[in-house]
Amino acid sequence: MSILVTGGAGYIGSHTVDQLIEQNEKVVVVDNLSTGHKAAVNEKATFYEGDTRDEAFMDSVFKNESITGVIHVAAFSIVPESMKNPLKYFDNNTVGFVKLLESMNKNNVRNLVFSSTAAVYGEPRQIPIKESDPKVPTNPYGESKLLMEKIVRWANEAYGIKFVALRYFNVAGAKPDGSIGEDHNPETHLLPIILQVAKGERKKLQIFGDDYLTEDGTNVRDYVHVMDVAQAHILAIKYLANGGMSDAFNLGSATGFSNKQLVEAAREVTGTEIPAEMAPRRPGDPSTLIAASEKARTELGWDPQFDDIKKTIETAWAWTQSHPNGYEE
Repeated sequence: MSILVTGGAGYIGSHTVDQLIEQNEKVVVVDNLSTGHKAAVNEKATFYEGDTRDEAFMDSVFKNESITGVIHVAAFSIVPESMKNPLKYFDNNTVGFVKLLESMNKNNVRNLVFSSTAAVYGEPRQIPIKESDPKVPTNPYGESKLLMEKIVRWANEAYGIKFVALRYFNVAGAKPDGSIGEDHNPETHLLPIILQVAKGERKKLQIFGDDYLTEDGTNVRDYVHVMDVAQAHILAIKYLANGGMSDAFNLGSATGFSNKQLVEAAREVTGTEIPAEMAPRRPGDPSTLIAASEKARTELGWDPQFDDIKKTIETAWAWTQSHPNGYEE
């Protein structure tokens, strides 16, 4: 009996696969490698290259493997790109999700954990953000994920597909031994970009917007370690297997750091200058996102191990130092 991880060659997916295997689970990975890396996939996992939107391909995977549950982390997740090309996001994220649900239903697989996002909340009315708070996305990425949450509720009602939606806040860091980590091309996430400046690959950092209603004028985000996120997926699939009710959970540290604070912490960890300059706001970026994650801790038994932003940066820096070209040889 195996757990299927879609997007298992990506950043969050590869860490989840790695942790599942460390817990002696059998894992099947599906990834089209459009943004993922085959080298990131634990060699003990069974790997299929393909797209969740390909019905015949997915049927073959379900028929070849004894799948008991699905962890779905295959998605596009770049907010500025979603503003420029929304249909790309609705096609890949939302339509792809519908196709996956169809395949699951046809093959009688009833447990699903999937990546949602803090972007479903939009500009929050209160901090920290609770799961029950209003959901008014300010970008197509967040809208595509909110649609997924709505669709799966009806799939649960009609077909009995139980689900856990995990609303990530800002995922960061890497496996502490430096064996796997974050590698996007082009890189769009703030921490790895900061570390590229620290390594001298970029001359300077651009901080987008210094006129937000925050203490120093820059965006405030809640950073949660990728290893803790991986553990949440595993706890969630076990929660469903043990009869847990379908629900949505925030994953965050409950602590906010501004962009300027993150840069300063990275300067301390790396011992480098990291030149930075201000740039105009990016469209679609909310001011402050900080999670209330007590629900995940209480109901899933989630116990984050990386609650210090400097430790998170240290693991990302270790990956960067040991893999200066990412997964490229």
